Amino acid sequence: MRSGKIFIQTNERQWLGALVSAYSLKRQSADPDAFDVEIMHVRDFPFLAAKEGQAFLRGGVSRVWRMDDLQSFTPLRFMPPKLMGYQGRAVVIDPDVFAVGDINELLNRDMQGTAVMGRRRSHKPEKAAQIATSVMLLDCARLEHWQTEQEFDELFHFERDYKDWIVLEHEDRQNIGVLEDEWNDFDRLTGATKLLHNTKRKTQPWKTGLPVDYTPADKLKKYPVLHKLNQWRAGLLGEYALLGKYQPHPDQRQEQFFFDLLRECLDRGVIDEAVVRDEMQKNHVRHDALQLVEQRSVATA
Repeated sequence: MRSGKIFIQTNERQWLGALVSAYSLKRQSADPDAFDVEIMHVRDFPFLAAKEGQAFLRGGVSRVWRMDDLQSFTPLRFMPPKLMGYQGRAVVIDPDVFAVGDINELLNRDMQGTAVMGRRRSHKPEKAAQIATSVMLLDCARLEHWQTEQEFDELFHFERDYKDWIVLEHEDRQNIGVLEDEWNDFDRLTGATKLLHNTKRKTQPWKTGLPVDYTPADKLKKYPVLHKLNQWRAGLLGEYALLGKYQPHPDQRQEQFFFDLLRECLDRGVIDEAVVRDEMQKNHVRHDALQLVEQRSVATA
């Protein structure tokens, strides 16, 4: 009997990560047949592309919705209950989350009467209520009020703020349970890690050396002159102009972990080498990816 379903949301820029993530979930499970894995690609949800170029509310300011942004998949975090027909359990994860432990432990855990579980986004007291929705355990029958298309539309009518929506600010507190950090370990790999999340975009191991292709968080609002200069830069030169390049991950073990998984995917025919080469050509994956795979093959021989 299947215990639930895992959903991975992605877009073109994070396609390879999603494929490796799906492989890791099955690889690390003692009972990989107990669950299905479905990749939700933004191209299959036209309500996202319908808002291309339109202004929406994020962090109290107007931002422009771009489908080519690195994280254009994030609204899909709220789709699994509907896709499951509001029945059963689901886990939804970002495409930069990789299994170290057994996902069945999460699917089958006692939710203690809550409808959704996720780790705290921050341990700062003022942010204690914010939930990191990049990994969530969902009781779909209790989430019929999640109407993603309608809620996404509200962002563009400035009736809902993306930053509140994405941390479950609108959810009844009694519906929310808190997971241990190990189920969504932010760029931390320890013996206790269950799901490793390479969440710091600028140091994602498969992107090193490529031009930055995401919109950074706007942390300059409190500095009006810098905020205006940043807006000028984006408007005049392009959204990603002068943002530099992806940097090496500070923990080499996490780079090795990813490329060991990719090596296995290639060796076992889960991912074709042509896919990797295509992603390299599109600047979605670092250009030395196959060299790193070969190095890991030698290192682990």
